[in-house]
Amino acid sequence: MALIVQKYGGTSVGTTDRIEAVAERVKRWYDEGHDLVVVLSAMSGETNRLIGLAKAISPEPEPRELDMMVSTGEQVTIALLAMALMKRGVPARSYTGAQVAIKTDSSFNKARIEAIDDARMRADLDARRVVIVAGFQGVDPEGNITTLGRGGSDTTGVALAAALKADECQIYTDVDGVYTTDPRVVPQARRLETITFEEMLEMASLGSKVLQIRSVEFAGKYHVPLRVLSSFGEGGGTLITVDAEDDMEKPVISGIAFNRDEAKLTVRGVPDTPGIASRILSPVGDANIEIDMIVQNVSADGTTDFTFTVARGDMKKAVAVLDSVANDIGARELIADDKICKVSLVGVGMRSHAGVASKMFATLAKENINIQMISTSEIKISVVVEEKYLELAVRALHTAFDLDAPAA
Repeated sequence: MALIVQKYGGTSVGTTDRIEAVAERVKRWYDEGHDLVVVLSAMSGETNRLIGLAKAISPEPEPRELDMMVSTGEQVTIALLAMALMKRGVPARSYTGAQVAIKTDSSFNKARIEAIDDARMRADLDARRVVIVAGFQGVDPEGNITTLGRGGSDTTGVALAAALKADECQIYTDVDGVYTTDPRVVPQARRLETITFEEMLEMASLGSKVLQIRSVEFAGKYHVPLRVLSSFGEGGGTLITVDAEDDMEKPVISGIAFNRDEAKLTVRGVPDTPGIASRILSPVGDANIEIDMIVQNVSADGTTDFTFTVARGDMKKAVAVLDSVANDIGARELIADDKICKVSLVGVGMRSHAGVASKMFATLAKENINIQMISTSEIKISVVVEEKYLELAVRALHTAFDLDAPAA
């Protein structure tokens, strides 16, 4: 029998009926003889409700007090699940993050886990109790309640699995696994049986919302087998592992990610002198604006055009920063464009297969889609195109790289 950590998200515990359904699922695993640690989020929408209450009192709530408040959402769900399990004859104990204890630093609202004391959990597991832990939270060295930031319950689940050396960490959500791309854009998208941590990290960073990036990084670092499953149905889900399948069986491309939350900024007619990139980008970074893709083109007249992308919500802030920078360095003009998107191919198979980029570009050209920027890594190729072409681009690439599910 195995030691399994299961994490259930907000939609999975959104009502008492759904909590009862989670209890039934947990009981089935328990009855099979498995040792179980269950991590829960707050009910769907509850954290937003609590933040709304805080902001009704103070537009900028004091971070320590905000953590004290929002951490209560998970306490409700863990106690209700414990009650539901005990009603079914399954011994269970619920714990807050502080009680376990999940020890963090003191970065309120975005704390990082430093250590986990597994003694209390192991004692319960030895007594054949189901351990239920509040996700998203911990305790700092001064005893203050801390929270791990949005999506932190995934990180809690993976961290507990790592500390307990669990056989598997199962993330239950409202989808039944990781797909080759968003099925809402490509109905022929397939659920992947397996995907590597490297690929999942790229997919998550490029716009796939199935798993929080931090939890995938944690699982990869500690080699925790991670499986994504649906709370609302049966099935094997998607297993995220360290190693890829045999190269003969592994497809070149595992998935296509996309992100609409992109804006492009171009500083034109910049003097082509050493240090000019730093003079443009440093003020943007100092304004706490994250930069994604960067392209620099040198013109025949000795000037250069410098283009980079930021999150769409940061575009106006970035323009305000760059207006003065452009004047200082003698740039000809500053152009901002928020009608773009990023489309990315992801796959460890790229390492051993040539021609992926040329096939991608030819596919987009056939659809008359112009590529504005290109970025590559060992297992990823990203392009920026006009946002109006996003769905066409994803569907065309999905078919071109043989990712479509076979017809029923």
